Amino acid sequence: MEKEAMAQEISKEFKTLIDSHDLDSIKQLQNMILGRLQDSNAVLSHFNDYSEQCFAEVSSDLSTNTRLLKSMKSDLDYVFQKLRSLKAKIKATYPDAFPDDSTLEALDRRPDLEVAQ
Repeated sequence: MEKEAMAQEISKEFKTLIDSHDLDSIKQLQNMILGRLQDSNAVLSHFNDYSEQCFAEVSSDLSTNTRLLKSMKSDLDYVFQKLRSLKAKIKATYPDAFPDDSTLEALDRRPDLEVAQ
């Protein structure tokens, strides 16, 4: 019994340290923050649902276009490999067919568009 009496006495002392008006304002602020967090959660849930729907709509197109780009890259790699091979054969047969770098600069009279004038 003595312990309960001491606990009640300590509890009464704590109640005198805290103003009930302050507690009410803290509760009100907590409720306001809770409401804002619930609103934010609802907005984010809606956004996640919308994003999921949009992704579902474009994911098939994205995978199709990815496969197409990979196929185009392999085709271009093959074409450039063949071009390099043909160029090497032509250069071996006709050494003067392709100018070297010094001759190439003399032949190229196009203006350099990247240089400020």
